[in-house]
Amino acid sequence: MSVQRRIETSLTPIEAFIAELQSHNIARVPGTAVFLTRSKHGVPPVMDWHVRQNRSLHNFVLILTLTVASTPRVERQERLTLAREAPRLWRAELRYGFMEHPDVPAALAECRSRGCEVDVDDVTYYVGGETILSRDDRLGIPRWEEALFAAMARNAAAISDYLKLPNEHVVEIGRRISI
Repeated sequence: MSVQRRIETSLTPIEAFIAELQSHNIARVPGTAVFLTRSKHGVPPVMDWHVRQNRSLHNFVLILTLTVASTPRVERQERLTLAREAPRLWRAELRYGFMEHPDVPAALAECRSRGCEVDVDDVTYYVGGETILSRDDRLGIPRWEEALFAAMARNAAAISDYLKLPNEHVVEIGRRISI
């Protein structure tokens, strides 16, 4: 099973999460949180973990998915898809071509111009990462593939730099996944 499929199968449905928010069991704190995720549905794993551990969530939340197209460039009018999931909870998808350089802070300004209440001056970006572990039942990938995957992950560039996120506003949360 791939890492992405493993993540997708464990996502909390957004409807269940919104119901939990509305039950007032989760404190809302001032500020804006942007949760970056690969998933186009459900609650991002980083957001789910953050709420479970801290029992709180920022007053405004934007779930952001970045998609890199197989074309060199994406037309500006096709770059941003924005949807309101609940009051003060939005989901956005940014699409860039493989030759383009994403600029998330600039995209947030575009979100704001389209009616999303994101406060671009008070944002905390939450970025998740996975550490790949071998499965205990020995049904996962061969050890050599796991070692190669781990080495590539260690040597990869930081996603926060690639997305032009201001370092002082980034929180990275990691988790371990067995494949």
